[in-house]
Amino acid sequence: MNKKSLIYIIEDEQDLGLLIANSLAKVFFEATCFSCGGEAESAIQMVKPDICIIDLNLPDMDGIDLVKRLQNKQIGLIIVSGRGDLTDRLLGLELGADDYITKPFEPRELVARVQSLQRRMQVQSNPIKNKPQCVYFSGLTYHPATLTLNEGTSIEEKLSRAEADMLFVLLKNPYKILSRDQLLGDNTFPYDRSIDVRISRLRKKIQPDNNKNTLIKTVYGVGYMLATDVEWS
Repeated sequence: MNKKSLIYIIEDEQDLGLLIANSLAKVFFEATCFSCGGEAESAIQMVKPDICIIDLNLPDMDGIDLVKRLQNKQIGLIIVSGRGDLTDRLLGLELGADDYITKPFEPRELVARVQSLQRRMQVQSNPIKNKPQCVYFSGLTYHPATLTLNEGTSIEEKLSRAEADMLFVLLKNPYKILSRDQLLGDNTFPYDRSIDVRISRLRKKIQPDNNKNTLIKTVYGVGYMLATDVEWS
């Protein structure tokens, strides 16, 4: 039997935390609840979970600050919050959250999003037979979830799971216009604007010194296109 994925639920509403934990347990997840961010951070230092489900309104800190501190720890991050305004959603996604769910929600929806995120994480952590190890384009080398500048430099840019998935789709289809649905793939983003946010972040990483966005072009009303030659190896 495969090892259960470990989920930390950081939620100050105890009843809701237990409801989420019980829903996840039914589909073979191991879930632990924490009522504050500091308690969860201490636990993460001891045992790192696979995924954290984080409420933004925590008693000891803003959940956004917790997301910021966890974004580079190779942990899946899902924000669950009653704060559904656009600013909070975009900020959470820009800081590296993999998904954002607004309260109230159906537990089955949250479980489905956790399962989707788990699948994406497994794809990145396990070699895929038809996925080449390296891709070269526009002076960059792409290796799953990592971008490295060519010409012998040691500069690296880490990509979030969503950014890596999106870049992979673009690299597989150079000079082709891709719709938002095609770029979504298995990602369960809550709304279309999140795609624009991640495209913006991706542009800054693959072309940080160029404001003209010449690599990933916007085709207004249709989608996006990667405008460069791509070499796979």
